[in-house]
Amino acid sequence: MRKRGWRFDWWSSVESVRFFTNCKFVLMDYLELTVDLTPRNPWAEILVAQLADMGFESFVDTESGIQAYGQVALVDVKQMEQETLLNRELEDVSVEFSSKIIEQQNWNALWEADFQPVEVEDKMTILAPFHDKSNATGLLIEIQPQMSFGTGHHQTTWMMSKALLDLEKIPSRVLDMGTGTGVLAILAEKLGAQTILAIDIEDWSVENTKENAVRNQCTKIEALHGDVDLLVGQTFDLILANINKNILKSHMAQYATCIETGGILMLSGFFETDTTELIDVAAQFGLELSQLMTKETWAALILTKK
Repeated sequence: MRKRGWRFDWWSSVESVRFFTNCKFVLMDYLELTVDLTPRNPWAEILVAQLADMGFESFVDTESGIQAYGQVALVDVKQMEQETLLNRELEDVSVEFSSKIIEQQNWNALWEADFQPVEVEDKMTILAPFHDKSNATGLLIEIQPQMSFGTGHHQTTWMMSKALLDLEKIPSRVLDMGTGTGVLAILAEKLGAQTILAIDIEDWSVENTKENAVRNQCTKIEALHGDVDLLVGQTFDLILANINKNILKSHMAQYATCIETGGILMLSGFFETDTTELIDVAAQFGLELSQLMTKETWAALILTKK
């Protein structure tokens, strides 16, 4: 493995940053990490998952690898150096990386130039407020994202959306755990859910979900800041959790406790290679696999509470 040392520069312009935006004027310093990988697949997706656990919030695919962005105050550089592909000797894999500090600036205009409409087959279209809606197909969801995967671009959000759209009837009580932009909670309400609880550990995500709910005329979504502790004493017919493998494993007991018998648990945020491990953990709590979905190297599980 070849590695290039850290290089910190001050930079005052950005070519193309996906997922960075806010409904307000956003000024903050970000670390941009550029990584070139040979071969690119499957290592790029693996590195994205690792960096997401270490404070990086947004990712851009490049021909040779990825660019990752995280708030300077939140990114754990030491952990990143020690615990990711950037610090591992892997046979037949070449890794080169560099970094830049991006000065405070308004991310809105930068993001708008790159964000494109997303279609989930012909059943749903995810748009930003500035997009032309005349060619949208299926259900229309308008999202003004801040800094998360939940815009429909990421494979896991796409699979979770498709799984919801494929249900014959949407259950009444829904939990969206790790809601991000709220896109799955919004879709659940549009499909007929009567009460939706959307939870996220990030304050900005909760606020973004509330804003997007209003934007889509959704009135049945309650967005809360917190974790699985908020689930005590609650019951749901459907739980959506698009997070990552380790968190899903640690939450499985709580999900199983608060989901009704016959209820559905939809999980994503992990790789196809992780599915057996998650299925085995779910089985310990009476959750049985109903369907396995894959998109590129990512996977989603639909489980039923027995």
